[in-house]
Amino acid sequence: MGILSVSANRMNMMKLRRRLLIARKGHKLLKDKQDELMRNFLEIVDEIKGLRDRTEKILIEALQRFTVATGSLPREEIEGIFTIPSVKASVDVKSARLLNLRVPRFEVSFEGDGISYSIAQTPAELDGAMEDMSESLKLLVVLAETEKKLELLAREIDTTRRRVNALEYVMIPDLIDTVRYIRMKLEELERGNLTRLMKVKDIIAEKRGY
Repeated sequence: MGILSVSANRMNMMKLRRRLLIARKGHKLLKDKQDELMRNFLEIVDEIKGLRDRTEKILIEALQRFTVATGSLPREEIEGIFTIPSVKASVDVKSARLLNLRVPRFEVSFEGDGISYSIAQTPAELDGAMEDMSESLKLLVVLAETEKKLELLAREIDTTRRRVNALEYVMIPDLIDTVRYIRMKLEELERGNLTRLMKVKDIIAEKRGY
């Protein structure tokens, strides 16, 4: 805390009081924003935990089913099955608003037939494994979107927290101290002026013989 470098007069005191009022309103708005950001942050943390658990579960199941389905097949035959990709995956990147932030939105889409191999010559378990792989890819995209949203929220929370602290612990105390200092100076000047007026009055009265 400290005294701002301003002249001790009534005009400056009025200006500083207006700044103090604005700073307090700004502090309240930023605190409300910080609370709302934290609420969203904690919600997304819980959402990510659920998404990670679900994605991991489906991906593990897909890999297990794939291993079971292809375990009895020669390596050359497995490579031949997937030589020509039948599906093309693409991710469309958009944006959305979250409070005052622009956050990404990823939309995954697939083109083509998911089954390009001969159903008669491959185990049925392979079909289920490919479906699980497709679902896990969609979940991975959603997880990436959500984690990016969490990262942006964390940065905004840190920026907002620093602004709140600057107002709460630096600007507002400095303004309060400066207004108090100017008020004390003005009161001291008024007392000095009153003392001088009383002395002048006494001198005039003495000259007039009162």
